[in-house]
Amino acid sequence: MSAKFLKLFKKWMHVALFSLTAFVFLAVVFAEPNQLPADANKSKAEEKKVLRPEHKHPAFAQRIKEREEMVVTQIQARDVRDPNVLKAMRVVPRHAFVREREQQFAYADHPLPIGFEQTISQPYIVAFMTEALELKPDSKVLEIGTGSGYQAAVCAEIAAEVYTIEIVEGLAKQAEEKLKELGYPNVFVKAGDGYFGWPDKAPFDAIIGTAAAGKIPPPLLEQLKPGGRMILPVENQFGFQYLVLITKDQKGNISKKNVMPVRFVPMTGEVTKPEENSQK
Repeated sequence: MSAKFLKLFKKWMHVALFSLTAFVFLAVVFAEPNQLPADANKSKAEEKKVLRPEHKHPAFAQRIKEREEMVVTQIQARDVRDPNVLKAMRVVPRHAFVREREQQFAYADHPLPIGFEQTISQPYIVAFMTEALELKPDSKVLEIGTGSGYQAAVCAEIAAEVYTIEIVEGLAKQAEEKLKELGYPNVFVKAGDGYFGWPDKAPFDAIIGTAAAGKIPPPLLEQLKPGGRMILPVENQFGFQYLVLITKDQKGNISKKNVMPVRFVPMTGEVTKPEENSQK
């Protein structure tokens, strides 16, 4: 091979390499979205940011020692152990959900009236029921009976979203305003009959009921996700109430267990109708 031909060959090799490099560079720059690396193509679900309370309202900085004492003497002392539940009970300002006339009893070991013939539950019961749900950071919760909004706030400290229904319209409005004021962007309130649940948002990882029914509403069982848990007070024919823990396995099989005798205000609406008159 002559020196002249070798020199020409090397020149064309350089040109070819330069062209290939330029082509690769342009292909990367102008690539279609579906040609980008997998981590650049995140789904909308992955990009969805979970909204969390920021605790900027002054109430969160008030009466902290009372909440700590409440947790230690009323809740931990009765074997509630879930660290997420204990943290939520320390953080949520129960006094913000209590009327002015009951402020001195805001962290007492008993329920309190909130108007509309309803009550805010005993702190221990709130913690016990929340722990029974085994909530995770991505859980979607349905609450039947918003009441003051306190139980929804506690759940919202742990779960991603809480959907809560209150049959008393005035109370629903009051709770919605309070939760918004305190800065809970992941709690959604509506006025309505909790018997029917919230089908547009189903299924739910967890369902909690805060009013006693004579039967477990079938729509709630349907809206519970396989692998989900539900707890609510149920009243038997003799007038005794028990917290009933319901679990649904991955095949949709339902298991029920009485876990504690309680006393809740009665659930009203569709659940009170005789079986033959009840709507589906």
